[in-house]
Order: sequence, then structure tokens, then C-alpha cells
Amino acid sequence: MIEPAPGILLIADPFLKDPNFLRTVVFLCEHKEEGSFGFVLNRQYENTLDELVPELEGHKLPVYYGGPVQLDTLHFLHQFPDEIPGGQEVLKGVYWGGDFDSLINLIKNEDIDTGKIRFYIGYSGWDSGQLNDEMNEKTWLTVKATRKLVFHTDHREIWKDSLKHLGGDYEMMVNFPIDPLLN
Repeated sequence: MIEPAPGILLIADPFLKDPNFLRTVVFLCEHKEEGSFGFVLNRQYENTLDELVPELEGHKLPVYYGGPVQLDTLHFLHQFPDEIPGGQEVLKGVYWGGDFDSLINLIKNEDIDTGKIRFYIGYSGWDSGQLNDEMNEKTWLTVKATRKLVFHTDHREIWKDSLKHLGGDYEMMVNFPIDPLLN
């Protein structure tokens, strides 16, 4: 297993029962001594972007549930470092955050490919040592993220495709039932 770090995917163990992270994939943006945070990639939120940001009326872009922390915040990942200043590179070609007003103007003017942006309500966070404890409990599998997985065209396939990206015996896990007692 790869150690947690920015640009790593945390893939929920197939038998993890925590409803916040059941069959999820979290893209880690930061992992430091004082804590870690990232975004769940594969849980679509019930509202679209234009319902959350009124000035983007008509831009029905999907928003994802980034995690259970601070559900009153909106975050974004993108592939536009030159067009959206202030973003932090997490993985080669994948940036977190930046100037939100610039992003809104780019979307309103249809100057960027919105398939290269993902919006998240809230985030996933761990206090100091908490993620390491979960790693020791085998809660998460880890693999280096790819742009293709972060900006996947079908959020319902990210968990399975992330396991396939791990390869080997992990590929078999895509067919595991959520509750093995029901098998």
C-alpha cells in the first residue's frame, strides 16, 4: 500500500460500513501531521451548481458530496492553472481551489471545458493521526490518483475503476457484496 499523501486515492474497503464512506473513493488533497483532507469523488449531490450559485443560472453542472465536514462550503478541483489563478497543484495537472470569481466568469462565458472541473459540497477531514489509525485498521486501500479517475465521466464507476487501477487481487473486490452475510 502507498502511504497517504496529496494526490493519493483512498478507496473504501469493500466491507466498510460507515455510511459516510460506503464504497467511496476520496482524493486526498493534503496530508500533514496536524491532519488530512480530501473529497469523495463518487457521491453526486442532489443539487446542481446553478441551484447553489445563483449567478450561474442555467449551468446545471453536477456537484458532488465531498464529505461530511462543513456542508456549507463549496470546493472545486480543476485542470486550468492559467485561467484560474491561486489553485494548488495536488497531482500533476489537477488543482484544488483558486479564484472563484474567475471560475464563475469562465463558466458563464463558456470559455472552459466544464468536464475538467468538479464541484464538491463539504469535504472529508481527519484530525492528527486519525487517518493513520484508519490505515492501520485496513479501512482504506490506497493508489496513486490519475486525472482520468478524478475527472471520471461516470461517478458510479469510480470505486470499481479505482480497484481495477490497483490491479491484481483487488480487481476481484469489485464484485464483492456490500454485506457478505447476504451472499
